[in-house]
Amino acid sequence: MAVLPIIKFPDPLLRAVADPVEQFDVALYRFAADLLDTMYAAPGIGITGPHLGILKRVVAIDRSAKSGIYINPSIVEASTEMIRHTEGSVSMPGVTEDIERHARVRVRYQDLDGNEQFEDAEGLLAVCHQHEIDQLNGIFWINRLSRLKRDRLIKRYNKLQR
Repeated sequence: MAVLPIIKFPDPLLRAVADPVEQFDVALYRFAADLLDTMYAAPGIGITGPHLGILKRVVAIDRSAKSGIYINPSIVEASTEMIRHTEGSVSMPGVTEDIERHARVRVRYQDLDGNEQFEDAEGLLAVCHQHEIDQLNGIFWINRLSRLKRDRLIKRYNKLQR
């Protein structure tokens, strides 16, 4: 389909809460295909509508064997066990930092036809789900860092942009 422009930090749309998808139609299929094309071109392993400035609850995640599209996803269960994983964002390329997340999650979502689905995820896939669902809720990944780490990361990112 098409590679769409990705909005960059500190665009305020990255802090906006995305609206639920209510229409499951050919336009949603097209948008999902564009989201996947854009994710792979970035390159990235996850992307959301808000990364493109489109405030809809649509997520694409590269699951190695295949790509997943998640409409209106939410975490319905999370393990008490936590893991640390290096994260970054297609909207803030060039910088990464370790974030603590739940080791396992159960995600409820809708497929492209509007059917309710569930997915159990652990490790990197669980991290991706949490990261992208945060984005849909207006929580940019660096907000999970301490203020000191966040300020240092923003300085590094700003240097890269010059």
